[in-house]
Amino acid sequence: MPFQTYQDLGHGITRIDTAMVREELAACYLLQSNDEFAIIETGTHNTVPIILSLLESRGIDRCAVRYVIPTHVHLDHAGGVGGLMEALPEATLLVHPRGARHMIDPSKLKAGATAVYGEKLFAEIYGDILPVEESRVRTMNDGDKAQVGERCLVFYDTPGHARHHFCVHDPASGGIFTGDTFGLSYPPLTTASGPFIMPTTTPVQFDPPALKASIEKLLSLNPERMYLTHYGVVENPQALGERLVPMVDDYVALAEKAAGYAKADTLENALMTAMRDYLFGKVREHGCELPDAELDAVLGMDIKLNSQGLAVWLGNRQSA
Repeated sequence: MPFQTYQDLGHGITRIDTAMVREELAACYLLQSNDEFAIIETGTHNTVPIILSLLESRGIDRCAVRYVIPTHVHLDHAGGVGGLMEALPEATLLVHPRGARHMIDPSKLKAGATAVYGEKLFAEIYGDILPVEESRVRTMNDGDKAQVGERCLVFYDTPGHARHHFCVHDPASGGIFTGDTFGLSYPPLTTASGPFIMPTTTPVQFDPPALKASIEKLLSLNPERMYLTHYGVVENPQALGERLVPMVDDYVALAEKAAGYAKADTLENALMTAMRDYLFGKVREHGCELPDAELDAVLGMDIKLNSQGLAVWLGNRQSA
C-alpha cells in the first residue's frame, strides 16, 4: 500500500504523519465528535501546515478545534504546539502540569535542542518553537477529564519515559493515546506475528519501575487498541504489553552489564552495540526478514537515543 500522509482509523480518528525525518516515524491525531475536534500530539513546528491542510481539505473551521493535546513536551510530540495554537484561535492547550511552563516559555527547550543539533539542523528538523499564552493553557492531572463533543477524554499521569507525560483514554474508541509510554512500533517491522513493540528510554528521565507501573496502569483500563505516536494504531494491547514490560527489565540488565565492563568514555558506544544486538535479535525472533541495513535505517535513531537515555539513567543512579 502506498504511503498515506493521512489515514482514517475509524471511530472519528485520523492519523497524520508529522513528516519528521522520515515517513512512518512520528504521528499525530485528529479526533472528531459531532462538530468539535481535538488534535493529539502536534509533531514539530514544520508539521503545523500539514495539520492545517487536513482541516482545510475537510472543510473544518479552525475555530472548531477545541483542544491541542501533547502527551509530553519532547519536541517530536509538542514542538508544533505554539504554531498550532496561533492558527487555532479557540483552542485550549491541555498539558501535563510539569510541562506547562515549557510551553508558555519554550526558550529552554529551544536552547537545549539547538545545543544538541546546531542551529541549521534544528531548523531543518524542528523549525521553531513558539510560546503559548498562559491564559490558553490548562493543566491536566491524573483522572482529569475533557469533553470533545459527546466524547469524554480521561487523562492519566504516566511517568517513566518522562515525568511530564500523561496518556489520554478515549472510551468512545476503546483506545488510549499513549505518547511514548506504551513504546514504539514501526510498521516496517510488523510481521505475521503482528506488530513489533519496544520500550523507549530517550534522555533524560527514564525510570524503569515507574514506566512498568504506567504500562500496567494503561492495561488495567482494558483498552481495545493503542494510538502510538511512533507509530499508528495497534490492536490487542494486552498481548503487546506482556511483551513490552519484560523488555524494560531487559534494557536495565543490558545497561548494567555494559556499565560493568565499559569505561566511562566508551559507555555510550558499548550501550549502542548491546542495544543494536538486542533489538536486532528480538526483531529476528519476531520473524522480520529485513536486511541489517534496512533495520539500521528504521531503528538506528532509537538505538542511539535509547543508549543515551540509559547512560543518563546509570549516571543518575550512581550519583543518587
